Parts: sequence; structure tokens; C-alpha cells
Amino acid sequence: MIFGRVFRIIADRLNRYRVEKPKVGVRVTQSEYMISRFDRAALLLPRELRSRLRELSAEQRSAVEEIRMRVGRPMTVMIGGAETEIGDENMSAAHINALLEIATTASPYSASDALKSGYITARGGFRIGFGGSVATENGRVRSWREFSSAAIRVSREMTGCADGVMRELAEKKCTEPLLIISPPGCGKTTLLRDMARQLSDGTDISGGRPRRVGLCDERSEIAAMYGGKAQFDVGRHTDVIDACPKAEAAMMLLRAMNPEIIVMDEITAPEDIAAIERAVNCGVGIIATAHAESADDLRSRALYRRLLDTGVFGHAVLIRRRRTERTYEAVRL
Repeated sequence: MIFGRVFRIIADRLNRYRVEKPKVGVRVTQSEYMISRFDRAALLLPRELRSRLRELSAEQRSAVEEIRMRVGRPMTVMIGGAETEIGDENMSAAHINALLEIATTASPYSASDALKSGYITARGGFRIGFGGSVATENGRVRSWREFSSAAIRVSREMTGCADGVMRELAEKKCTEPLLIISPPGCGKTTLLRDMARQLSDGTDISGGRPRRVGLCDERSEIAAMYGGKAQFDVGRHTDVIDACPKAEAAMMLLRAMNPEIIVMDEITAPEDIAAIERAVNCGVGIIATAHAESADDLRSRALYRRLLDTGVFGHAVLIRRRRTERTYEAVRL
């Protein structure tokens, strides 16, 4: 471990952060922003379901991470990793089909290719995952037969959440390649997005010089492209390749966009590691994420052990979560 400071973001203290809404230029508290994102996600639901979600308290609405629907079960919201039922009416396939109609602006066919991967990204950057029965052809998903469940991820920006980490990394002169490690649901993508924004915009904390960032957004979660426009702020000098396998997207960026830094979420395959090695050999910085409880847990997994054996990553940011508290800690690998 090379840093003595652990950075914390605690939900009860989020009001100290302020976010400027780009479309209207109105500054709101982080709590107000968190609630507004939930309310906007709720608009993707059929009208009769929205009113039930309005019964949640402001505190609950600001903390909801996902809205879930399962045929034959009541709708639920996920807060702190735990699901709570909303009402007692069981969901039907019609409810899920109505969600898809709303999310695709009455054109599900236009989202058919994305649906083959099990999810779509709606306007506003909300990712909606689906479960159910599929039709396959030659071992690949051709179409959906019927839906049995859906999960709306209430994605939110945390502008400035990377400030402490970026400042400490700069002080210790620890730059890319950098790995972000945490268990699922601890905010890797949120931190990664803000780091990309700061590097791309050239903030004082990130060194002051804007850098060309190439973003591999395989699951449409970081930039959340919709209609060719990023729904989240990933920086003014960022080029995004959306809904493309990370390894292939990285090669496309290297060949065509001359990035200084490549950012990617969730290393999951040997091809990702090969792409990272190639990018580093071309003199390009890398910031990536990986699922693990700790650096030791990372080393215990064959894929990540191979990643560490390349010697590409010397440092990592470890994210831990305990209830409403997240901590960020820089460690040596």
C-alpha cells in the first residue's frame, strides 16, 4: 500500500456536492439530482406503475439503484443491494412489453440488435436488462420469444467523485496504466466515468492539459450513447465506441482515433488483456476496471493473474462499500 489516505463518499453527506444540469443550467444539490434521476427512470414504466413509485420517500427515491419487474411477482426497487416490494399487484408480460414500447419510443424493432445482448439503453442513459425466452440460430440469439423480467438501472453521474483519487494519484505521480478494483455494485463505472471526464477536459486535478480519451463502452454504461450523443459527461475530448466488444473497440481506437488514454470497463476475457498489452506497447495509457474483493482476490483468479503477470498495471484503486459508505484506496499491485 503506497497511500495513507482513504477517500470516502458517504450518502448522508452527498448534499455537499453540487451538479450543474447542462440542459437547463440550474444548479441543484446532489440529493435533488439523485431523486430527479429516479423520477426520470420511473417515466419509462407504464403510467399505472409510476404512481406507486411516487409513494416512496425522498430518501428512498434518492437511493434506489434499480427498478425490477418479474412476471407473477410484485415490482421491486433495489436499495443498498436489497430488494423491496412495491405494492402487491403481480407484474405481467404486458407490463414488460409496455416498458419496452416506452423505452424504444414505440419502435422495439429499432432496438432488436441491442436486445440480442440482453439489454437496451434508453434516452437519458438508463440501461434496461431483460430476462425471458429467446430463439437461437447457429448457437446465437436471433430474437426474443417472450419476456419474463426486466431491470431498469437508475444510473447517475457523480461529478467530482474522482477528485480525491485523482489528486492523490497526481501527488504520487502514479498515472496510467491504472486498474480500478471492486465487487459488483460499488461504483466502479461511476468513478471510471468521472476520471475519463477529468482527463479529457484537462481539469486542474488531472494535470490541466486536455488529453484524447478513447472510451470502449461495450455495455453502453459509461457514456450511455443515445442517438449518437453521450447521455453522461465523459469529457470534451473523448471518442466513444459503443456496444462493441472491448478488445475490438480498443483496436479500432488505436487504428483510427490516435488516443492518449484508452478507458474500458470490466476486463472479462483474454482478448481484453491482449488488447491492453498492445495499447500499452503503442505508448497509450490504460484505465480499466475488474471485479474483485481485494488485490489478493484479484491474484487468486486465473484471468486476472495473467493480467498482473504482464506487468502492465503497477497500481490500482480499490473500492469498498459498507452500507451507504464507499471508500477509495490506492494500492500497489
